[in-house]
Amino acid sequence: MKKNLLLLSLLISGYFFGQTYPSLNVSMLGTLSPCSVNNWYASGSNTKYSSVIGWANPVDNKEYAIMGGTDGYYFIEVTNPTTPVLRDFEVGVNNNCLWREMKMYGNYCYMISDDGPANGFIIADLSYLPDSIHVVHKGNSIIRTCHTLFVDGNKLYCGGINTLALGSQAMAVYDLSANPESPTLLRYLGQDYPSLNYVHDMWVQNDTVFASCGNQGLHIYKFNTNNTFTELASYTGYVQAGYNHSSFRTKNKNTLVFCDEVPTNTVVKILDVSNLGNLTMMDTIHSNMGATPHNPYILGDSLALVAYYQDGLYLFDISNPSNVTVAGFFDTHYQNGLNNGFPSSPTSYMGAWAADPFLPSGNVLVSDMQNGLFVLDISAVTAGIKKNKKPEISFNLFPNPTTDQLNVSLINYKGDATVEIIDQLGRKVSSQ
Repeated sequence: MKKNLLLLSLLISGYFFGQTYPSLNVSMLGTLSPCSVNNWYASGSNTKYSSVIGWANPVDNKEYAIMGGTDGYYFIEVTNPTTPVLRDFEVGVNNNCLWREMKMYGNYCYMISDDGPANGFIIADLSYLPDSIHVVHKGNSIIRTCHTLFVDGNKLYCGGINTLALGSQAMAVYDLSANPESPTLLRYLGQDYPSLNYVHDMWVQNDTVFASCGNQGLHIYKFNTNNTFTELASYTGYVQAGYNHSSFRTKNKNTLVFCDEVPTNTVVKILDVSNLGNLTMMDTIHSNMGATPHNPYILGDSLALVAYYQDGLYLFDISNPSNVTVAGFFDTHYQNGLNNGFPSSPTSYMGAWAADPFLPSGNVLVSDMQNGLFVLDISAVTAGIKKNKKPEISFNLFPNPTTDQLNVSLINYKGDATVEIIDQLGRKVSSQ
């Protein structure tokens, strides 16, 4: 079986290198399309793939892409990015799915789908790769269906979830620390905010949840230490407001990039979230008129990457969030897009579904709904942004801790500077 998987990988990878992909400052290292079965979505669209995530084994430093397909989950080694190799495959409980979602916690991979009927929740231990994965749970006893997953610390956040015990809920949180092979429910959002109907996706850091709630907009919650939710802010009625789909925040916590998926041809929004009491739209961006954004990601504070359906992967320089510029792109979806007017038939929603720019190698993974996995080199973009980046300023604070007086000493810096003090809720309490 392993020899057959390797031969299939080499044959398919060689075929796709014969295609031509428009690009700017981004190059393709490798590609692989191991699934041969179209799913039920949009007859004639030849849709086979959904999300992709990356994982690096800390023991041997080998890198992997985990990609959802019509019939299940594909585990692809990308340590040598020019020759992706299919190492294992796990068939889904339902083998005809559009939505497949995966997230990692240590060496455990959590897999779920939102297609009906009940799909089942799969947990696999990946520590045995490249030999194989070991499934430790597969069934409906924990989760039946779910649209999106996010791991923050030792918690698993589930958006648009359905379980045997709870039925359908907007969002639920599970504990992974006690036994990652059997997550335990901590709370569901409806216990505190029953009027919030659905959480399509969420970006979470230190239990602060940026929840994309479809037609109900963007809501920001705190998951408290007593396992309850508190709403910190909400953002609705903004420019080109549609179906709030997904978001990602910068490392410095000042800027949120979010996408509205419906209607088509919406812009990507750049939101100032440095003060949650005063959320402010800084800019809107577009790849090309007619294109529709899907999922955003951010490296540091300066580079946003957007899986942009028919436009492939777009990279934006957000170092000045009031004046965002295109830094590069790679069009994974050569069949449609700018070259033929972004056709809506059989559907507008074709092309790049997801990306993962967080592998230690710096290589970027992209999943294209029709064309499969792409491994991309964005070093030309990151080098250019790093070259233009303003130097960080080192400083000392004293006394520390303090009660009523604080001295700030800048190290190796000459010139004017502004010091802002932000409280735990993101509110600016002082600026000098």
